[in-house]
Amino acid sequence: MLAMLGDFSWYTRIDLRGSKSFLTKVRRLIPALPRDQKLALGADCGAGVGRITEGFLSEVCEVVDIVEPVEKFTAALKESELGGRGVIGDVYNVGLEGWNPEKEYDLIWTQWCVGHLTDSQLVDFVARCRESLKDSGLMVVKENQSTDPSGKDMYDDVDSSVTRTDSKFKEIFQAAGMDIVKSEMQAGFPKQYKLLPVKMYALRPKN
Repeated sequence: MLAMLGDFSWYTRIDLRGSKSFLTKVRRLIPALPRDQKLALGADCGAGVGRITEGFLSEVCEVVDIVEPVEKFTAALKESELGGRGVIGDVYNVGLEGWNPEKEYDLIWTQWCVGHLTDSQLVDFVARCRESLKDSGLMVVKENQSTDPSGKDMYDDVDSSVTRTDSKFKEIFQAAGMDIVKSEMQAGFPKQYKLLPVKMYALRPKN
């Protein structure tokens, strides 16, 4: 499950620990969201081989739906121990831009994948997720942050992705009808690796 991060297994440990801590803090801010029991239904968007579902979401959700376009990744996930225990729910082999949620979710988690969406696609995706949240539900977006010295988004022509600024994310969430309940920088990555900063945003529909 850690294969997608190569030799950086230490990286995923720090990442998952930060995600768990962040969600715990957010749950305290939403009175209607149960704190001491698992959430009924979550979604792992851009799930890849299931690293986040395996190491985190399966611990906080009874069932996790998977959104991932690469079928060989989801096939392995369905055959995993989590699949055998019924933790893996429905699997949608589509990209985020093509996912139209038909259920109501307690938690929608998306991480390190929205850089492949255009700004307009991301607004539409977040808006669709907003409509699929339960009354007490929330969406979390965890992504790298641009370090461009002029404060602009950074574009990668090799993989056709964009690393957005904090201000751009806030504009997109606003346009999609979401409020930021809490945001926090991921801590703990060794500075010598010069990794991009990572920020987590907990989103709820605007009142």
